Amino acid sequence: MSKIEVKNLTKIFGPHPQQGLKRLKNGESKEDIHRETGLTVGVNQSSFAVEAGEIFVIMGLSGSGKSTLIRLVNRLIDPTDGEVLVDGEDITKMSKSMLIETRRKKLGMVFQKFGLFSHRTIINNVAFGLEVQGVAKEEREKKAQKTIEDVGLKGYENSYPDQLSGGMQQRVGLARALTNDPDILLMDEAFSALDPLIRKEMQDELLNLQDKLGKTILFITHDLDEALKLGDRIAIMKDGKIVQIGTSEEILENPANDYVSNFVEDVDRSKILEASSVMKTPEVLMSFKDGPRAAVRKMEDVGASSIFVVDKDKTFRGLLTIDDAIKAYKESLPIDDLLIRDLPTVDPEAILNDLIGLAVEAKYPIVVMKDGKLLGIISRVSILSGLVLGKDKSEVSSQ
Repeated sequence: MSKIEVKNLTKIFGPHPQQGLKRLKNGESKEDIHRETGLTVGVNQSSFAVEAGEIFVIMGLSGSGKSTLIRLVNRLIDPTDGEVLVDGEDITKMSKSMLIETRRKKLGMVFQKFGLFSHRTIINNVAFGLEVQGVAKEEREKKAQKTIEDVGLKGYENSYPDQLSGGMQQRVGLARALTNDPDILLMDEAFSALDPLIRKEMQDELLNLQDKLGKTILFITHDLDEALKLGDRIAIMKDGKIVQIGTSEEILENPANDYVSNFVEDVDRSKILEASSVMKTPEVLMSFKDGPRAAVRKMEDVGASSIFVVDKDKTFRGLLTIDDAIKAYKESLPIDDLLIRDLPTVDPEAILNDLIGLAVEAKYPIVVMKDGKLLGIISRVSILSGLVLGKDKSEVSSQ
């Protein structure tokens, strides 16, 4: 079961929204409905699911409906139609008291405006949610202190918000949301008001916290680079509709339409794409138990000058060149003595930008490994073709 499941969620602003809903279901556009009825379609029949421990980013330009959507998820505004299931319970049908309880226990909220109490110290700001719940002072301050340390604000417990920078204030807001230990964090343009350098620091901080805490995060942004950096998956919105959902690589490599293509055309792919996206299976592999004669024959069959050697479970042993294979055959030498083992190796999740230096210096292909097992190899050409914007890889390889 998904942590959050949104089904056909729709919000229409204005009198008689059911009129607009009927028109939407008949296929009329947002613009036509507004022109003919004065109604505004905020969210248009949107559906998606967020899995436990996932950072799911919803991105779009101003007016796309993304902030309206997150407010529907925590029911700060009521939907015109559709369902929002949190752990299988439909938040749109909850009583007021049950909704408050769900927000307190399951949903932590972090918004662009920090919303801190200027007259309270940092620790009292962070502990506020627990105070509202009636948690004893000693216990709530203990929990607040731990969260303050988690977000990197140790030593500022007794400061006041106006004594902190914007980035530090946003850390306080994040700590306050985390202190209740919610399963789900809802973050609406949380870093948009920060300077670029501080914004990057907060993005890194969020990823570090996610590694430790494993929360389910629904993150709203208008910034594509931020979405690509943070999101396990991304939903792109336009005119209240979700037009594509996918991983960073899926959206970069296979944009759903011209709107998405235009969004991603200027993205620096080297900072997004991973080694797994450009690696290929070696043309020829050799089992470690095979002899040099078999190695020579396999290389001759494909016109290769070297061969990758693995155990039967694909554990990587090294690279054997044609010269060394012939030498081993003629002089009856063990292959193990002639293997080249100091090849550059990377994880499949390695970012291409980090491989460019390796590729320039490497005499042989880069080996992609996981837990010692060979998954594929990356040549210099593979890296360069993976970085070419707007070109099909087959087109690149033919040039």
